[in-house]
This record gives sequence, structure tokens and C-alpha cells, in this order.
Amino acid sequence: MGVQYRLPLLYSNNAAHHYNAPCIDMPNARTTTGKVYLVGAGPGDPGLITLRGVECLRRADVVLYDYLVNPRILEHVRTGAESVCLGRHGHTPVLPQSEINERLVREARAGKTVVRLKAGDPAIFAHLAEEIEALAAAEIAVEIVPGITAALACGSYAGIPLTQRDAASAVALVTGQEHAEKHSPALDYRGLASFPGTLVFYMGVTSALHWTRALMDGGKPAGTPASIVRRCSWPDQVTVRTTLERVAVEIAQRQLRPPVLVVVGEVAALQTGANWFTHRPLFDVRVMVTRPLMHAEALHERLRELGADVLVQPAIEIMAPDDWGPLDRALARLAEFDWLVFSSANGVCYLLDRLYQRYGDLRRLGSLKLAAIGPGTAEALAGYKLRPDVVPDEFRAEALAEALAGGAAGRRFLLARASRGREVLAEQLCAAGGEVEQVVVYRSRDVTAPDPEIATALAAGRIDWVTVTSSAIARSLAAMFGDQLRRARLASISPVTSGTLRELGFEPAVEATEFTMVGIVEAIVRGLD
Repeated sequence: MGVQYRLPLLYSNNAAHHYNAPCIDMPNARTTTGKVYLVGAGPGDPGLITLRGVECLRRADVVLYDYLVNPRILEHVRTGAESVCLGRHGHTPVLPQSEINERLVREARAGKTVVRLKAGDPAIFAHLAEEIEALAAAEIAVEIVPGITAALACGSYAGIPLTQRDAASAVALVTGQEHAEKHSPALDYRGLASFPGTLVFYMGVTSALHWTRALMDGGKPAGTPASIVRRCSWPDQVTVRTTLERVAVEIAQRQLRPPVLVVVGEVAALQTGANWFTHRPLFDVRVMVTRPLMHAEALHERLRELGADVLVQPAIEIMAPDDWGPLDRALARLAEFDWLVFSSANGVCYLLDRLYQRYGDLRRLGSLKLAAIGPGTAEALAGYKLRPDVVPDEFRAEALAEALAGGAAGRRFLLARASRGREVLAEQLCAAGGEVEQVVVYRSRDVTAPDPEIATALAAGRIDWVTVTSSAIARSLAAMFGDQLRRARLASISPVTSGTLRELGFEPAVEATEFTMVGIVEAIVRGLD
């Protein structure tokens, strides 16, 4: 049975064009049998998975993944699909390879599309041959989707060029853990010691003393430069520059645990200038984002781009109102109002989406004037190609009321609001002579039970910053975590939110000067100085 490699087509969003990675064709495969995709997830950074890998995850019925895979990559898995971790050292038993092979065959024979998601590249120290053999014997179709292996990533993320025209014109990838039942000859360390280039050792933490001594006994100078790279491309990446004779000592003294690479050779001593990855302003800073899941992505990405390790723990949930009736009746009477006032981006999305759903056209807004409480709400309106007539200088209900009060007398205002919140805007507009009607366009509910791992990290002081982007979030966080919230620094989005935190007994460490997601990120960066 031969392996047939097909030339790839160019990637296209057109469903009629498919990217074909190296594919194993199994003759006489049953049409009712599923297919297995062996997908490389890359070394850690969730942005390093290939487009084809994401495509496979989106079509999968079952995803069997290694514990070293970044959990954010699993966000590409479609709702309803099953994701199964194959074990985590020190936490849950790691499945033997034979059981993994059996699971792959069983799921595919059940007619499912299966993704075996591997850290790094499927063909580099990842049991590819064993899995291919088992699937071939079962006549199950396979596609192999390459990934970026850690050795290649460390050149970019740790500033260690594996090749350099004066120092290394060749690279060898070496395992630090040979199979106990291996029948072929063991590694030729004398040959590796004389290899004219760079050696990169995988899985060499527990065996470091053995393989470093073997290299030195084989003739490799003890002072040969070496670099230890732990969790390459992750937000807490560690790089230790040392020498061959010190590798085992450094691993033991620093208590470095897998995943670890060790680069041995002259390139390990090269200085490539300031490393872009570790010199980002928030590198090795852990931030807890507390916005609702549906809105956490933008803040998460801004923080991650600056190097932060981001944990998402929503403090509130946003959902549709229990009854659309009041909003639908208000939408039917839009022509009766002079102003439509939004006090949040959520209000913009829920009201305008409902308007479009009911009437299919935003022109029903007619001559209504629009007011937004702040730049974030104005940005949400811009997403619907709408521009507010009024945005106050300060992100506060009082400031919005003041901006509208001068022309409020005799005008009718429709306020789009949450199921809970302050009444100050309605009260001040009424006091200024306006006629105000409020309508609930979405519900806000506190999250009462945090993720156990996040709660443990916060209690242990392993979270540096907590973002607080509304008064409702402030109250929910105080109720959820209590005094444990004092173990991290609090970043507040506005004076109103800071005031709520102080009322609850928590002092914000920083406060945004621009009351947006960009502003709160900038405040955190300033707070590090």
C-alpha cells in the first residue's frame, strides 16, 4: 500500500476548491466510514495553526488532543463536537498510544470525522507512524496536516537562528527519550558530537544528565553554547543561555518541566538583538478578562498582542430579554420619538439586530437622532454604519444627560437599557423637561461560580491584573471572589467603575483615561512603569 502525495491547490474560501494536504489513500475504504485528520497545532501560540488545521477542526465530530495544545485552538471546534484530552501529566493519566490508536479507529468506524490534534508537527516525535499503521490496517482514510514544530519556532520566538552561514549549515532534531523497546541501534552520540551544525533536543528534561554526558564523552566540548527554551511561543516562555556541561544543572536548579527544547551549537550563543517576543510590554504578565464571553475577544486580542497571558473569566452574562414584546412595541412606534439613546454597546447590538429581524431595514430609524454614552457605544453604532449625534466627553450617564438636557424640553426620548442599571439618565432627562420611555433590550446576570483553575490561580497570587469594565462587573467580581480579589491589581475602565469598586472596598490600581478597551489596556501598560 503506497502513500500518494497530491499537489496542493491554492487555498480558497470557495467551497468548490479544497486544500489537499498530504493524503493517505486507502483502497476499498467503506463509504460509511469516517475520516481521520492528523493535525499539527503548532508549539503553543494559537495563531500558528494553519488555515487547513482550522478548517479540519470546524468540520470535526470528535477532537482528540494532547494536553500541550493551547486551549484557545479548541475554540475553532464547532458547537456540538466532542473534544477529548488524552491525559495530562501530573493531573490525569495519559492514554497509552495503543489506546489512542484504538479510539481513532473506533470513532472513524462509527462514521465520524476525527481530528487527532497534536502539539507541534504530527511527523516530529509525535507517533505519526504508529497511528498511520493502525488506521491503514483498518482501511480508514487519513489526511496529514503539518504544523510548526517547536524547533523551528524557537528561531523566531527565542531569537536563536538554527542556521547561520558561518556557524551552522545543518540542523539535527534529536530525541532525549529513546523508546525502551527500540530494536535499532541507539543514538550515535559520537556521531552527533561531530555533527557540523546545530543539535536540537526534544523531550530531554529527565534525561539531560545522560545525553549531555554522552555528547561530551563523544568529543563535544563542554563549553559548547546551549540554550534551554521552555514553552516556546507561550506567554510565559523561558529562555536560558548556558553551556552544554551546565544544561542538566540549569534544568534541575530552575525546576524546568516539559515542554522544553535544548539547542546545542554555536548558534545558541548568537545575539540577535532584542527579542521581539519577550520584549513586548506585557510579556509574562497574566491578566484576567472579566467581560461577557461574547465581548471578551477584542480585549483578549489587544492584551495578547502585547504579550500578556490572558485568562477569560466572565463576571456577567448577557442574553436576550425574557420577553421581546416591550421592545417590539417600542420599535413599532419609533416615529413617535425624537431621540434614541444607547447607554451601552450591548444595547446597540440587541436593539438594532431586533429591528433588522423584525423589519429588514434600518431605515425605520427615520429622522431619529442617536445618542451614545461613550466611544465604545459609538463604535458599536459605527458597525451598523450609523453615527451618533451626541457622544459626551466623559463616559458617564450624568455627562450624557447633561449633553442632552439643553434641548430636552418637549422632546421624547427612548432609552435602550439593560435589565438592571442606574436610573440617573432617565431622571435627569425628565428633570430637564423631556418625556422619557425606557425599554429593556437585553438581560444582564451575574456569574456566581468561577472556573476552579482560575479561582485557584487568583487565590495563589498568580494573576497580575483583573480588568473591570463596568459597575455590574465590579459588583459581580466582589461577590464571586471576595477578598481574594485583592491578590491582583484592578484595572478600571472609568471613574464610575472606580467609584463602584471603592464603594465595595477595593481600590483600583489604574484607571483608563480613554474609557474604551484600548484605554484599559494602555492603563495596564502604564501601571507597569
